[in-house]
Amino acid sequence: MSNFNSADIAAFKDVWVFCEQREGKLMPTDFELISKGRDLADELGVNLCGLLLGGEGIESAAKELGGYGADKVLVCESPLLAVYNTDAYAKVICDVIEDLKPEAFLIGATNIGRDLGPRCAARLHTGLCADCTHLDVDVANYIQFLRESSTLDVDSQKWDMEDRNLKMTRPAFGGHLMATIICPRFRPCMATVRPGVMKKNVFDQAKADACEIVKPSFQLSESDLNTEVVEVVKAAKKLVDLIGADYIVSVGRGISKDVEGGIKLAEELADVLGGVVGGSRATIDSGWLSADHQVGQTGKTVHPKVYIALG
Repeated sequence: MSNFNSADIAAFKDVWVFCEQREGKLMPTDFELISKGRDLADELGVNLCGLLLGGEGIESAAKELGGYGADKVLVCESPLLAVYNTDAYAKVICDVIEDLKPEAFLIGATNIGRDLGPRCAARLHTGLCADCTHLDVDVANYIQFLRESSTLDVDSQKWDMEDRNLKMTRPAFGGHLMATIICPRFRPCMATVRPGVMKKNVFDQAKADACEIVKPSFQLSESDLNTEVVEVVKAAKKLVDLIGADYIVSVGRGISKDVEGGIKLAEELADVLGGVVGGSRATIDSGWLSADHQVGQTGKTVHPKVYIALG
């Protein structure tokens, strides 16, 4: 990594968001992270940049990110990026980061993000906080967050009000505690962020029109890939969309005396409401429901209109 030193804090600037796409379509998490990234960039007084990788023509999706707050979108196009490949994506992202040096880099905690984030952090010799549910830079905002959501006596603490570190909060010890983590000695500060926890901004067409599209230089060849995607086969069973559901009927350990009956009741009620079935960590660990049903601090964060808990 010539000319790149993750410990040279002063050389890093701007907030970046990795924008995930599937078959050329942006993911909902992209808009959530761009919206939160806008807040962080404003607190730091820097630009917010989306980083979008994909096949030829992916640039057409970039302007939409500007409508949620991105000042710029860095677009990396290549036939080798059309379908997600760990080797290809990690190389391109790290090459661009080494060249342009963002201060903070946010990635959605999706299947792709959880694969990509640790690899990039290791190559860049920086830290990564995984599965974050809250992010702050401004110390006053962070103190207010603690007042509202923790038992910490914030008034008895000594605070450095000029601190510019990204404060990354995530569940710890099986979700029983919340931990805030910083990366004071290396850059970029990297975080994977749980889908559904950040509020999406209202789309602004004027901002979308003003968004700058930049095509950074990178090199990628088939020799950089250790694996090849031969075929993509979509699952026959559609995964449960808990994050977008308006009505959720959730089951817990209390249905243990009649698991089959409890789940059937939940499914029937969910069908009547036009909703979906969720479950606690205990139901997932017990094998009663598949992992895509999991709700909670160690599962998916949801915002339904109605949430019914059984057991």
